[in-house]
Amino acid sequence: MYKEKRSSRSEFVPIRGLSYHVWLWESASGANPALPPLVLVHGWMDVAASYQFMVDALSDAFVQGRTIIAPDWRGFGLTDGSRQFSAGPPQGKLAPSGGSTVREATSVGAADCYWFADYLADLDFLLDHYVGDKPVDLVGHSMGGNVAMLYAGVRPARIRKLVNLEGFGLPPSKPAQAPGRYAKWIDELKSLHRGELSLKAYDDVAGVARRLMKTNPRLSADKAGWLASHWARPNAEGKWEILGEAAHKITSAQLYRVDEALEIYRCISAPVLAVEASDDSLATWWQGKYTLAEYHERLKEVRQAQVAVIQDAGHMLHHDQPEQLATLIEGFLES
Repeated sequence: MYKEKRSSRSEFVPIRGLSYHVWLWESASGANPALPPLVLVHGWMDVAASYQFMVDALSDAFVQGRTIIAPDWRGFGLTDGSRQFSAGPPQGKLAPSGGSTVREATSVGAADCYWFADYLADLDFLLDHYVGDKPVDLVGHSMGGNVAMLYAGVRPARIRKLVNLEGFGLPPSKPAQAPGRYAKWIDELKSLHRGELSLKAYDDVAGVARRLMKTNPRLSADKAGWLASHWARPNAEGKWEILGEAAHKITSAQLYRVDEALEIYRCISAPVLAVEASDDSLATWWQGKYTLAEYHERLKEVRQAQVAVIQDAGHMLHHDQPEQLATLIEGFLES
C-alpha cells in the first residue's frame, strides 16, 4: 500500500447550504503569511485525495510555511449534493445580531442534476472562508481546470497564478443543438428517477483498485490501492460504492459556448501554465471534433499563457508522473 509522505487533515465547512469536505496539508512550522495558499481542485468523478501523490512529490522547501487546500466538489467525495433549509437558528447557536434567522442545512437526498456555474460560486465561498481577500495559486485538473480558467476570468484579483491540468473546455456548439439538448436532459432526469442511472458497486476495495488501473494503466498497484480507499466507501450491504453521485452522469442542459468562454479568458490577469499529457486526450475523446490545435488557439486569448507537456503520461497526469508535475508547478509558481 502506498504510504503518504505528507500527512493531511480533513474538515467539513458550511458552504451554500452544503457540508463541504476539504483536505488540508499544513506546514508543521505554521503558515507563512508571505506565501500564497495553494488551492487544488479535482476533476469529474474524482476526489480531492487524488492530489496526494503530487503533494508528496513537492519539495520540502516549497511546502515549508505553505497551506495547501483541496475540496471535494459538490456531489463528489465526502461532499454531498443535497440541501434543505429550515428557518430559525440551529439548537445551541444564536441568530446573528439584528434579529435575522440562521438557516440550517439538512440533507434530504441527492440532487438530480448539477450546474457548472455552481462550482465557480462554491470556490468563491471556499476562498472567502479560508483566505479572505488574499490571492491564491490555483491548480485545477480536467473539469477542475475548466472551473479554474473561468473562475480566474470572473474573479481575476483572487488568483496570483493558475495551473490548468488538461482542462481543455469542450467542442464548439451551435444554437440549433439547444432543443435536442434540453430534451435529452429531461429524458436523462427521468432515467435517474427511475433508477436506471447508477454507478457500479464493487465487491471489495481491491475491485475498485483494479477498476482504477484498468482506466489508467500507468497507475501502480500500491497507489491504486490507496486511492481506491478514498475514491469509494462500503455501503450497508458491504459493497464498495464510488464516492460520486449518479446525477453527474446527466448531460448538461446548457450548451458549451466557446464565445462566452473566450470572453472570460480575456479577463484572466494571472499568468497561466497549461499542462498537457504526452498522450493526446482530445484525440481519444473527440476523434477530430475538437483538437489540441483548436485548444491552443483558445489559449491565445489569455494574456500570459504558456504550454508544457508531461512525458509518458495520460489524462491523470498527477497520478502518472507526480514528480515531473510537482517540479513543473514549483518552477512556475516560484518564477
